[in-house]
Amino acid sequence: MADESFKEFVLDQLGPLPELRVKAMFGGYGLYQADRFFAILMDGRLYFRTDEQTRAAYVERGMGPFTYEKARRTTTINYFEVPPEVLENREQLATWASHAIHAAAAPPRTPTKRAKPPSRPPEGRKARA
Repeated sequence: MADESFKEFVLDQLGPLPELRVKAMFGGYGLYQADRFFAILMDGRLYFRTDEQTRAAYVERGMGPFTYEKARRTTTINYFEVPPEVLENREQLATWASHAIHAAAAPPRTPTKRAKPPSRPPEGRKARA
């Protein structure tokens, strides 16, 4: 029941966001603004999507990432716990939510491929021209 009341509190705090919706997932909830998945509610905690620009604000306040067990390994994703003082301040929470929505809208980064060095012929052989 505590998770339900926390969910209602968070939804009330984020009420001004347009097209806000919540979806049950894996024992918690996912928060969406339109089609952008930007937050996780799990075990009485709110986590916002982060990127390289926003992550430092969470780390500076001592907040940790959302983690979960998968195949007996702990996995960390780009969602960090929202600091309590932000959660309590409706305007500040809306600002942080906007940053999370922006991070969720960014296309996923793909690792850049390094160019392969040119192949050399085996020792003792000359390359054909």
